[in-house]
Amino acid sequence: MTTHTLIPIRSLLGAALSLTAVLAQADEGGVPFWFSGQYSSLSATPATPGWSFTMMGYGYSGSASASKSLIRGNTVAAGVSSDVALLLAQPSYAPDTKWLGGQASMGVGFGYGRNRTKADISTSAAFGTQLNRSDTINGFTDLYPVVSIAWTEGLNNWMTYATGDIPVGAYDSKRLANIGIGHAAFDAGGGYTYLDAQTGREFSIVGGFTYNWENSDTKYKNGIDSHVDWAASQFLSANWQVGVAGYVYYQLTGDSGSGAKLGPFKSRIAAIGPEVGYVFKVGGLPAYANVRAYYEFWAQNRVSGYAVFATVVLPLGK
Repeated sequence: MTTHTLIPIRSLLGAALSLTAVLAQADEGGVPFWFSGQYSSLSATPATPGWSFTMMGYGYSGSASASKSLIRGNTVAAGVSSDVALLLAQPSYAPDTKWLGGQASMGVGFGYGRNRTKADISTSAAFGTQLNRSDTINGFTDLYPVVSIAWTEGLNNWMTYATGDIPVGAYDSKRLANIGIGHAAFDAGGGYTYLDAQTGREFSIVGGFTYNWENSDTKYKNGIDSHVDWAASQFLSANWQVGVAGYVYYQLTGDSGSGAKLGPFKSRIAAIGPEVGYVFKVGGLPAYANVRAYYEFWAQNRVSGYAVFATVVLPLGK
C-alpha cells in the first residue's frame, strides 16, 4: 500500500442542516444548526487543487418520549417523532495558491428533502390543542457557505474551518416539520487526521462551536453549542476502507428569548456506528465514496434514533 494509493480526499463540509432540527432535537425544538456526523474519515486532509462536487444522501428516523415536551416553532409538542430524507450537494474550489502555508478550499452546500414530523399531543395559538398531529414538508434547505485551510506534515494533517447558515430554506413557525431552521448561525472549529499510507491506519477528529442568532418569527435564541465528529479506520487495500465513526453534541449555554417557554432547554447527544469507504479515480483524478450509519444515545431534550450517510466526492478538474 503506497502513499499514492491513499490520496487524501476531504469529506463533505455541509455544515448545519435544518434536518438536524428535525432529527437531533435540542436548542429550539431540540434543533441545532450543526449537522452531527457530517465529518468522518480523512476530514482534515488537504483538498486536491481544483473544482470538486460532493453529493450526500441522508436518512434519519428518531423519536422522543411522550413525557418530553419540545418547542417546534410556535408549537409545544410531546411524543415527537421525525423521519427525514435529504439529498445534499456542495460544489467546492481549492486554489493552487497556498493560504497561510496551507491548502484552502471554499464552497457552498444546499439540498432538497422531505421531513415528516408527528406529535402525540401539540398546543399552539394557531391550531389549539391537537392529538396525533402530523406535518409533512418537501422543500429546499438553507444555504451553508464554508471555507477551510488544511496543512499536512508527514502522517499528520490539521484543518481549520468556518461555516454558517443563511436561512432561506423551507420554514414556517406554524409547522411541526421544517427543512430550514429559521435563523442565521455561525460555526467555526478545527480538526486533525492521522493517516499512515504504509499501514493504512487512519484517525480523524473535528470539533467546533456554534453561535446562533435569534429566530425573528418565534423570538427564540438558541444557546452556544459544541460538537465533535470522529472516525477511526483501516484501509484493507489500496481502495477499500472500514472503520467506526461517531459524534458528540453538547449545548454549552441555555436558550433565551421570550419564545423560550421551556427555559434554558440545554441538550446533548452522542452516536456511534460503522463506516465503509472506497477510493477510486475519475478521469485520472482521485474520488472518494463513504457510507456510514449511526445509533444515537445519551440524548437529552431532543429526539434520538438512527442516521445514515452516503457521500460521494467527485473531482471536476481545474
